[in-house]
Amino acid sequence: MDHWQTADGASFLHKGPERNDPCWCGSGKKYKQCHMRMDERIRQYALEGHMVPDRSMIKTAAQIEGIRESGKINTALLDLVAERIHAGMTTEEIDRLVEEKTRAFGAVPAPLGYEGFPKSSCTSINDQVCHGIPSEKDILKEGDIVNVDLSTIYRGYFSDSSRMFIIGKTTPEKDRLVRVARECMEAGIAQVKPWQFLGDMADAVNRHAKENGCSVVVDVGGHGVGLEFHEEPFVSYVAPKGTEMLMVPGMVFTIEPMVNAGTAEICIDDENGWTIYTMDGKPSAQWEVTVAVTEDGCEILAW
Repeated sequence: MDHWQTADGASFLHKGPERNDPCWCGSGKKYKQCHMRMDERIRQYALEGHMVPDRSMIKTAAQIEGIRESGKINTALLDLVAERIHAGMTTEEIDRLVEEKTRAFGAVPAPLGYEGFPKSSCTSINDQVCHGIPSEKDILKEGDIVNVDLSTIYRGYFSDSSRMFIIGKTTPEKDRLVRVARECMEAGIAQVKPWQFLGDMADAVNRHAKENGCSVVVDVGGHGVGLEFHEEPFVSYVAPKGTEMLMVPGMVFTIEPMVNAGTAEICIDDENGWTIYTMDGKPSAQWEVTVAVTEDGCEILAW
């Protein structure tokens, strides 16, 4: 599920702890031995006018381990869906499977009850862009493409990922769209590196979609995740290179571009207030991972 916020990184424009004080991250190390050098580098970017992450967006090693464990469950749940999904299955059956197995892992489905969302998963079929609500009335049929989006809370840590599934044999247009959407996500992952910008990732995603005759949804994007379901920053997939927030080690966010076969225009279901559709009725596809920025690239925490 998706959310957007902004941040100004104000905490890095002010003096931090003294060199020999405990680091603000809670590691127990002296500041000079922990985050001081990174803070100084972030502060320089902030002074140059770039958007930088607030300290609240930088996860500790222990927090990343917690998100990693949550992500293992989220990944296992999607693996299970991949084994069971088939023509004739209702999206309500998918949701019941997810609910049951999430609880069996000792975890909680994050979507259930979130801002009133009524189910444990999102199941978005064909021209549904995202936030499709599972239902006994939605029966998967040959040729459908469906995104199953799962989010898990385990021991207080959140993870979030989704996959596309093709039911049987589909049209060449849908088959190609699913492939291009995955390639867009992978192009974004390749650009997640410390001291580059979220716009670098967005530009790679958007260029690949356009080169393949597709469009990327503008108004709905990714988000920080880990300690809450949706955290700062908002992650755009259409921003220009060199713009948006600076990526630094310890940031955790989703990469989940929504790629449309037609235009990027979308609309929200008037009845349920959740499900987003393509305006032109053409299909949409989305793959999602949760990533952590590392010292030399990124780690996928939920797939």
